[in-house]
Amino acid sequence: MLFFGNNLKKILSDSHLLGQWGQKQCEKFYKAKGCKVLARNFLCKSGEIDLIIGQTDGTVVFVEVKTRSNEIFADAESAITLAKKKRMTKAANLFVKKYELDSSPFRFDVVIVRPDEKGKAQIRHYESAFVPC
Repeated sequence: MLFFGNNLKKILSDSHLLGQWGQKQCEKFYKAKGCKVLARNFLCKSGEIDLIIGQTDGTVVFVEVKTRSNEIFADAESAITLAKKKRMTKAANLFVKKYELDSSPFRFDVVIVRPDEKGKAQIRHYESAFVPC
């Protein structure tokens, strides 16, 4: 997806819009691999999971999406703290129990999305980025 005209400035200046754009780009990335979106923004008391993806082999992928307009001050990867991993693990366990997916293999991915100078999504995908805490 490309930005046109003033949309680029508007999206880059609004962190909520930027995050929505990044999540949509991440969805497209997984769909291009034949995956299905099982849930978006799964929220529970212990935390939130940005995307939950189903792969064709039955693997359930819990995805943390980090979208940045730039990484001048810090890499987006540094935002994946131990506390964040613990919250994601708890939320994933609740999702697995709620939808009776105990027999399904699962993993935790991190996807970093940044627009390049032309507004095209640049994606860094970390498959199995961490093990459950």
